[in-house]
Parts: sequence; C-alpha cells; structure tokens
Amino acid sequence: MPNILPYNRQNAVSYAKKWALSRNPEYFDFSNLGGDCTNFASQCLYAGSKIMNYTPVYGWYYNNPNDKSPSWTGVNELYRFLVTNKTRGVFAAESDISQIMPADLIQLGDASGRYYHSLIVVQINESPDINNILISTHTFDSNLRPLSSYYYQNIRFLHIAGVYIP
Repeated sequence: MPNILPYNRQNAVSYAKKWALSRNPEYFDFSNLGGDCTNFASQCLYAGSKIMNYTPVYGWYYNNPNDKSPSWTGVNELYRFLVTNKTRGVFAAESDISQIMPADLIQLGDASGRYYHSLIVVQINESPDINNILISTHTFDSNLRPLSSYYYQNIRFLHIAGVYIP
C-alpha cells in the first residue's frame, strides 16, 4: 500500500491564478485541438501534488505534447484517473458541493451525461454553493469567475483527497 501525502492546495490555487489568463511555456497549448481546460486543470493538480503517474495508457503524466497520458488532457479520462488511482499521484473522490474546497476540480456536462469542461476552484466565499464558488480555467480563459455564470446540465465535484507516493 502506498503512503499518502497531503495535496498542497495553496500551490495549486497559486498556480491557477498565475496562469489562468495566459499560458505556461513549459506546456503545449491545446486550445486549437479541442480545448485546453483539462491540460490547465492537470497543471494545477500537478502544482499541488508534484508527482505524476507514468503507468502506460491509464496513468497521468505530461512530458511533451506527443508524450502524455490521455488523462492529462481528456475530461473523462482525468475523472477516471482521479477516482480510480490507487498507486501513484493525485487522487480524488466524487463529492457533494458541500465538500468542495479551493484547489478541487469541477467538471461540467450536457444533458446526455457527456462531460466537456474542467474547472479549478480557486476561492469559496462563505459555504460552498454555485453562487459563491469562484473558478479558474482555460479554453474560455477565466480567473475568479463565478460558477453560477456557467450554463450546464450536469455537474460533478471532485474533492482531491491526497497524493499517493510509492
């Protein structure tokens, strides 16, 4: 059984606020290849965890645009990695809005249940609800944007529980 380190929420939020409206040159910008939101979310998660998972196909890593896991840039693939990871790197549990904290992940979906957008929580005013959660994201670059300003039919909240280390 791997050891568990705490997820550094402050580092993840600081990264999100710094790069929400621009691009870190260490990472490829996928905006013209289907969107950059999950790439940005992964960068934030990495800033808070500092550990990648190099498991072929089902891991979570980025070396360059041609050497990355599907979960680094894919909305549903990132979800699958976070909620099933038991070996190395950041992991999460799907949760209720009341459990959401800064540096957690929110994903938006359509009526068919297809999820298409990843957002990083950067601030919560008072107790968590859609009116006082502020997010940062790429593709439609935003920083400190209210969650309530988004249109969606489905939403899922991913509470980052920690970081597995071998």
